[in-house]
Amino acid sequence: MGDQFTRDIDEMSGNFSQILKSLGEDPEREGLLKTPERASKAMKFLTQGYELDAAKVLKSALFKENYSEMVLVKDIEVYSLCEHHLLPFFGKAHVAYLPKGTIVGLSKIPRVVDIFARRLQVQERLTHQILNSINDTLQPHGVAVVIEACHMCMMMRGVQKQNSMTTTSAFTGVFRQVETRNEFLNLIKK
Repeated sequence: MGDQFTRDIDEMSGNFSQILKSLGEDPEREGLLKTPERASKAMKFLTQGYELDAAKVLKSALFKENYSEMVLVKDIEVYSLCEHHLLPFFGKAHVAYLPKGTIVGLSKIPRVVDIFARRLQVQERLTHQILNSINDTLQPHGVAVVIEACHMCMMMRGVQKQNSMTTTSAFTGVFRQVETRNEFLNLIKK
């Protein structure tokens, strides 16, 4: 880990220590002594997507292939932080594309999901960032993304609805056609 990482952790640790004081806690008590540093490292990990380039990840595993049927990776775990309250939201992403002469290594699709999820987010933007990255890099016949997530900002505070689920979707190209979209939606239900 580099000098900038160390400087970031030191600065963030001071800020977390001040937050603990503002809450009425004693950051010097035994249980909290290392909390500012641990919280800083956790926050750096949870927002590491800012340092990664989704297009570069996708381009690292592009292959010419004459495959013209839907490629679907479903039930991709999503963990992100709501940019409004810095509380987690989590769930599953389902991503499909219809190749146009180029396919991508299957592991790269969950990596793209993680790159954008590991930023301060709103689910709506996350859905479109995944879609646009795959669409712009692969230039397929179409891309479909559905994310289903639970938001701790709704569950732990605010309306306090523990069983609510938010679903967002975005489609390009052939996935805007009812038949192709329905095929995708039926496949992710199974």
